[in-house]
Amino acid sequence: MAAKAFLSVLAGVALWAATAAASESVDIPAGKTTLHATLYRPDGTGPFPAVIALHDCGGLNREAAADAELYDQWAKLLVADRFVVLFPDSFGSRGLGPQCAARKGLVRTSRERVADANAARHWLQSQPYVRSDHISLLGWASGAIAALWTVRPNAAPRDGGADFRSAVALYPGCRRLRQTAWSARIPTLILTGSANDRMQASICQQMVADARGRSARAEIIVYPGAHFDGTNPPVLLDTGRALSADPPGKARRGINPAARNDALKRVPKWLAR
Repeated sequence: MAAKAFLSVLAGVALWAATAAASESVDIPAGKTTLHATLYRPDGTGPFPAVIALHDCGGLNREAAADAELYDQWAKLLVADRFVVLFPDSFGSRGLGPQCAARKGLVRTSRERVADANAARHWLQSQPYVRSDHISLLGWASGAIAALWTVRPNAAPRDGGADFRSAVALYPGCRRLRQTAWSARIPTLILTGSANDRMQASICQQMVADARGRSARAEIIVYPGAHFDGTNPPVLLDTGRALSADPPGKARRGINPAARNDALKRVPKWLAR
């Protein structure tokens, strides 16, 4: 069974790589900041549903090619399902590099990145090829944390545009969000792993449980034995991280076949709702 699952992952990655999805660079006004972003579009005139994809602490234009490949693969998967995908670059747009080693980042998940998500939504809603009422959020790690801050009831948009449709948070940290009595105003899905040593899954589970009865539909799935998702099947060790369960700042990443296969099916369905 493990071998079949592994081959299934490889087949999925090969399919992503073969999917045509050209990208283009766009600039988005965001207050005093010009937000640089990468845009992927399906063929045709649309209008299409859209996804705003929020990068993790490494940023969007980073030296780690494997992470850029992961984002590109997800973009191609979603474009194949007829989504427009927009990656705003929260760090590079402000002249910053990766923030994984920073305990107090200059771009906060609860402030600047929420503003970036809303600026990206507002820009997409002005594009004729986008369904203005069907724009969702997808985030990884710190980008997932930003997505969870963005969907809280008191963060609802005030610019007159339609709200986000749904959200997916991949491997987020939930400690601070739980302390603020988090809840969601839109359907929100959290996917994480029991072996995630960047962010503890149990805290996210408790956060979702605490929000029952005062939240829109919120679900969490914890994949047994899964570390933070990566592009390579072997589990690799990252060092120099400000946030990790290991005091020296170490955290592991790597493909878990069962988790990856489930996410490939589950995420597009959730975003299409």
